[in-house]
Parts: sequence; structure tokens; C-alpha cells
Amino acid sequence: MAQVVDAGIGGKRRWLILALGLAAQTASCSFLYGIPFLVPSMQRAEGLTLAEAGTVVAAPSLGLLFTLILWGAAADRYGERLVMAIGLGVSGLLLVYAAAGDHSLGILFGVFLLAGASTASVNAASGRAVLGWFGPAERGFAMGIRQMAQPLGVGVAAFGLPPLADRWGFQVSLMLPALAAIVVALFVAWLLVDPPRPEAGATAGEKPPSPYRQPALWRVHGASALLVVPQFTVSAFTPVYLVTMHHWTAASAGWFVGCVQILGALGRLASGYWSDRVGSRLRPMRQLAISSAAVMLLVALGDATWPWLVLPALVLAAVITVSDNGLGFTASAEMAGLAWAGRAMGTQNTGQNIAATLTPPMLGLVIGDSRYALAFCVAAIFPVLAVALVPVRAEKGPSGRT
Repeated sequence: MAQVVDAGIGGKRRWLILALGLAAQTASCSFLYGIPFLVPSMQRAEGLTLAEAGTVVAAPSLGLLFTLILWGAAADRYGERLVMAIGLGVSGLLLVYAAAGDHSLGILFGVFLLAGASTASVNAASGRAVLGWFGPAERGFAMGIRQMAQPLGVGVAAFGLPPLADRWGFQVSLMLPALAAIVVALFVAWLLVDPPRPEAGATAGEKPPSPYRQPALWRVHGASALLVVPQFTVSAFTPVYLVTMHHWTAASAGWFVGCVQILGALGRLASGYWSDRVGSRLRPMRQLAISSAAVMLLVALGDATWPWLVLPALVLAAVITVSDNGLGFTASAEMAGLAWAGRAMGTQNTGQNIAATLTPPMLGLVIGDSRYALAFCVAAIFPVLAVALVPVRAEKGPSGRT
């Protein structure tokens, strides 16, 4: 892999780059994961059934899923600044259009689909900027900070969108993620600096070989997708489990999920710091996979035998099952090399999003009326498979390929 910028050379600039990447990803997530908070208001305003509202809510994720790799390739070729600014800015303008007037269900679906496809530009490009500006000794911690964007984005949406929708309607509430996207896109265009391109010193016409000729990178993607299953089992079913099986109120269950998300964000930071200290992304990732399987079995044990055990087990599960996320993302970029990092991170996110989409319906069939313990046991199988798949021996250290 071409030499990336040393941690000291970038000076304070690299922290500004990280802050811009975090802000861009947070703005993106406030839209992608915030739309579900608007379902009640959307139903009232448009007279939609739950199925129709659910279809609209799924549109941004569908758009994101089909464009992640394309945006990653664009970041590899044209740079992070251009890709992030255009994609985030276009998504913001599309949301302004959605907020500007009454639209049919088909138009709303199409606008959200295109906005999701546009905001996907941030995923690989922001991670690629971190890869390029941070040296191996602090890259895991920096990527952990960037990975905090998802819970931050969910928090912004949770606290901002429902009150705005109740006061002004769901369309006006869309201005929150719209303005966030536009403002951050302007700051990215103004302040973000692309890291040095590895091709600069290469022989004319020479292209770095594809890292996908070897199985190691595919194995990282596969293991990361498997590890998403317990993560989304916890996030998707904890609220309904607490309400139906432990008789909590919906508000109490929501606050519980919000609090453990904060702990999960700190877990991502800790795992990134851990990987920097041990000089490996994949060894901690494999150990966290073992821990994920163990903690899912602990939740199942509590549900089946000792109900008092469920709550602390769910807290542990909410932290452990998300802590590996940044490690797989960082390892993918480092193993691919800077010239291929955007495509690798796009592929990584695509596999994870497919697993996240399939997990709720798959586990929902297992649960049925009340078979939660069985579902938690099934979810524990996937990190066990990931343990065998993580290619620890193929890793040459956090500096990436040699």
C-alpha cells in the first residue's frame, strides 16, 4: 500500500477532517434512520396505512443499498471532498423538495429513494478521508469517532423530528435533516482537504492490483455481515421485547434503547483504541465475535430462566454487538489500500446493510408469539460463524497491505 500521511504530518488539520466526516455522517444518519420517527405523523397527514408508510420509510435504505459501491468507486477516483459535498448537498435539496408541498405516495417514495442514494456518498468517502489522514497508530480510534455518527444521527432525529412533526407536520419536519445536509455539504466543500493520492507517484497508466483477487478481504466483508445479525437483533427487538414480555411502557423502552446506544457509541471508541494499541483490527474483531455469541446466549438464558438477568444482559449485548463495527470497516480499507479503499468500504457497508435488512423478518419468524429465547440463540450462531471467517493470519498489521 502506498504510504499514507503520518499522524504527525497532518497536524491539527486531520482532526478538522475527522470532525467534518463525523458531521457529514451524522447528517446522513439523521435522515436515513430518522424517517421511521415520522410514521405516525405521516399516517395522519397522508392517510397512509402502516404498510404504505413502511414502504416510504424503506425507500432511503433501498437507495443507499444500490449506490454504496458506486459512490466508493467515485471517491477512489475523484476524491472525498467532491463526492461528499455533491452527494450530501443533493440529498438535502431533495428533502427540501419533499418538504415544499403535498406529494403523492409514489413521488414521496421516489424522492426518498433518490435522497438515500445521494446521501450514500458519505459512507465510504468519510471513512476514506480518515484512512488517508490518520496514521496506523491512531486510525482505529479516529474511525471509532466517525462510527459514532449513527447513534448521534438517531439521537438528533429522535429528539428533533417528532416535536417538529407534531407542531408543523411531517413535511416541515423534513427541513431538519435537509438543512443539516446542506449546511454540512457547504462546510465540506469549503474546508475538507483530500488526502494525497497514491497514484501520484505511480508510473503512467499503472493501476494498483485489485485486492479482491485474494479471499482475505471477502472474508472480512462476510464476517462483518454475520456480526450485524446480533447487533440488529438487539436494536430491532429490544423495545418490543421489553413492552410485551416485561410490561414496560413504550416510552420507557425507548429511553432504555436511547441510553444503551450512547454506551454502544463509547464501545466503538474503546474497540478502536484497543485495535491501535495491539496493532491489529482483526484479532479484537474475532474476540468481540466470541463475546457477541456469549452475550446473546446470556440474554437467552435470562429469558428462559431468570428474568432479572435479561436487563443487564441486554445492556452488555447492546454494547458488545456494535463494538466490532468500526474494526471491520477499518480493516477493509487498510487491506484494500488507499486506491481501492472507497470501493472496499462501499462493499463492506453493502453486505452489512443486506444483513441488517434481512435480520428483523428472519428473527421475527423465529420469535412468533413469544419464542424470544430461541431467537436469541439463533442470533448467537452468526458470530460463531464469523469467528471462523475472520482472516486474522492474513492481516499484515494496521498499516494495511505491504
